[in-house]
Amino acid sequence: MKKGLLLSFCLMALLGADAQEDSKQEDAAQKIYRETPARINNLVHTSLDVQFDYSKAYLNGKAWITLQPHFYPTDSLTLDAKGMEIKTVALSSGTKNSPLKYQYDGMALRIQLNKTYTNKEKYTIYIDYIAKPNELKVQGSAAITDAKGLYFINPTGEDKNKPTQIWTQGETEATSVWCPTIDRPGQKTTQEIKMTVPEKYVTLSNGKLVSQKKNTNGTRTDHWKMDLPHAPYLFFMGVGDYAVVKESYKGKEVSYYVEKEYAPVAKKIFGHTPEMMAFFAKVTGIEYPWVKYAQIVGRDYVSGAMENTTATLHQESAQQDARELVDGNRWEDVIAHELFHHWFGDYVTAESWSNLTLNESFADYSETLWNEYKYGKDAGAAASYSAMEGYLANPENASKNLARYHYHDKEDMFDAVSYQKGGRILHMLRTYLGDSAFFKSLNKYLTDNRFKSAEAHQLRLAFEEISGKDLNWFFNQWYFGSGHPKLEISYAYNDAAGTATVYIKQTQEGDKVFQLPMAIDVYEAGKKTRYQVMVSNRADSFQFNYKKRPDLINVDGDKVLLAEKKDDKTLEQFAYQYKHAGNYLDRREAIEFAKEQQGQALAQSILLESLKDPYHGLRTLALQSLDLKNAAIKTAAEKSIAEMAAKDPKATVKAKAIGLLASYSNDAYTAIYKKGVTDSSYSVAGASLTALIERDNSFAVDAAKKMLTQPVKGSLIPALTNIAAKNNIAEAVAPINEAFGRMPLSQEKLELLEPFARLLAGTKDANQAKTGVDHIVKFREGIPAQYRTQIDPFINNMILQSIQQAWQKNTGAEATDVVEYIKAARSGEKKGF
Repeated sequence: MKKGLLLSFCLMALLGADAQEDSKQEDAAQKIYRETPARINNLVHTSLDVQFDYSKAYLNGKAWITLQPHFYPTDSLTLDAKGMEIKTVALSSGTKNSPLKYQYDGMALRIQLNKTYTNKEKYTIYIDYIAKPNELKVQGSAAITDAKGLYFINPTGEDKNKPTQIWTQGETEATSVWCPTIDRPGQKTTQEIKMTVPEKYVTLSNGKLVSQKKNTNGTRTDHWKMDLPHAPYLFFMGVGDYAVVKESYKGKEVSYYVEKEYAPVAKKIFGHTPEMMAFFAKVTGIEYPWVKYAQIVGRDYVSGAMENTTATLHQESAQQDARELVDGNRWEDVIAHELFHHWFGDYVTAESWSNLTLNESFADYSETLWNEYKYGKDAGAAASYSAMEGYLANPENASKNLARYHYHDKEDMFDAVSYQKGGRILHMLRTYLGDSAFFKSLNKYLTDNRFKSAEAHQLRLAFEEISGKDLNWFFNQWYFGSGHPKLEISYAYNDAAGTATVYIKQTQEGDKVFQLPMAIDVYEAGKKTRYQVMVSNRADSFQFNYKKRPDLINVDGDKVLLAEKKDDKTLEQFAYQYKHAGNYLDRREAIEFAKEQQGQALAQSILLESLKDPYHGLRTLALQSLDLKNAAIKTAAEKSIAEMAAKDPKATVKAKAIGLLASYSNDAYTAIYKKGVTDSSYSVAGASLTALIERDNSFAVDAAKKMLTQPVKGSLIPALTNIAAKNNIAEAVAPINEAFGRMPLSQEKLELLEPFARLLAGTKDANQAKTGVDHIVKFREGIPAQYRTQIDPFINNMILQSIQQAWQKNTGAEATDVVEYIKAARSGEKKGF
């Protein structure tokens, strides 16, 4: 699963008392050992026949579940079945169903079997039931915001701007809301599902579509069959009015289920999938093991994406039009992440949520691997660095083991430790062992555990057998331990003796001292010499001989350590590092150091040089780092910024340059902005429009009105919102309202709240004002519960109140109604759905 948004604006300073309460919960949870669930009965095969009641949001289901005792004989069976109406429970033999005694408490179905079965015998249970997902009260997490398993989207078609869809979300243990099962990740079962749906809709499920039957009542029954075993949380059903765009990989169907307006660009969004399949097959040494691969987009999805076996579900943000794709496919990493799960997670599955990192660290690391392969070493390193920053951003992460057997709730495992930290640990292990041993070890792990579940020790054993190295120290330190090193690095030179000494001090709190294999590169007279060292003490020192004082000593030469570092290099050494060390992070470190030294000419030189860096991400960083309040920097950078605004090959870099160029009072640049508003890139057009507001507001208003006749997306949304709010552009309110409502929960949406509120405050259209308020309330209600006490006052007492105050001054006939509507929204009476 690719996590949904973990709201950065609610972390750290905003957490306050709630964070302390969470800590108390965590402390209490340390007493509970989260063992792998005992296996009494094993799933063998699951067969479902389901119909959907759209008016009630019910599923009418019949299930035939074949099981077998794991080891010990048993005369009973417990199935997870959450919030269902159970009509019949029987033993199925051929065409005969023999009723069985059972107890049901609304969550678990306890069945008394007709006899004691041994582990040599299989038996089949038949259950007739009704699933009622909307009537079940469940709690999600920051990664998965809801857990009712089965979702009816706009089931009666009341919302004319939203399609009618059905989709399921099984992880962690929500498949049992719509399918009785043993809902544990260590279970594996083959599966088949017959879905009866209105004939106008298409369906998607795991495995292969083996038959379709038209019924006399305007429905159709589709039969999907999965011949290879997988975990229940990976079961999937999808129904809707989709366009299905097909490709193939080695004779296997590869398909993309998108809303029909996106059919022309479906291959631009998902089209790297076959190449990814080939790449991942190559690095693992295991061909894509499943019968097909489909990807489907669901409205109002509760997370980022989900690796349902052969049928990945993506949130609607995956759908991008051609202009959005000019800025780069924002969903490409997610596509890689979910596909790699079909090896790590689906093919071999973590046996318990405590071992979730066996699924998620590999999926996270796939983003680094894919970017490195497809776009080069810099892109791969940038993906890895971004992930490390995601882990380091929250100090609480340092208190958690990677494989965690103590937690408050299983949903807590879906965090930056299981994902980003785990991915960086794999990156360090790859560097330590070398590519050949690393990837051969992955092959062994996958081969030895195929179609089974595994725990972290099995991964260690695979790496040890291939490499011949004892890796207990590594796994004890990184998998079964918490935290990360904090390093202080300093240098001493003795020219008389011709020796350089590197001091590395570990300063992290507590008694833990990390063992860190690393490379130290010494640059002397234009030549690099690499030394492999092992840091293993609270304070270590390493001495190197030289004839001429080195221009640079570069600790962690591969730049792979998961660590916080204070590196006592001089500005001159960082300048040398930028030019000669060459790695993405080498150059990034130099830019960031120069950013803090902009009063010095050499720092300015580093920043100006980095504006021409070959990697677009570092050009963007360089632009962001420029202090244009510094007159010398502003003057020296102007020519480069203007050239980038006009000609940079990367649209997002060009847009950033245009934003900076607007700070120059030079009418000559107006032509760049006027050309930019018609650019195919939303980011360039949006930045250009924003630049024109102060330069030529009349032209900007005319340009904005033309833009409003086309889709309002991406960077155009904040640009148009600001100019419309400033100039009271009445015709802008409806399309911006629609665009704001369509945006997913995100930092960008949060930042848009204030200009959006100004727009609603200025409009005279009462219906649009109410619609906008609904969108704001829906945003508020969509924020995970643990952050609501921090964000609600901001939305209620600042954003909504500002709209209310404006409408209280409105003399229109509907003003009072709008004011009361906003009051209800602020009080929580209006839920925005």
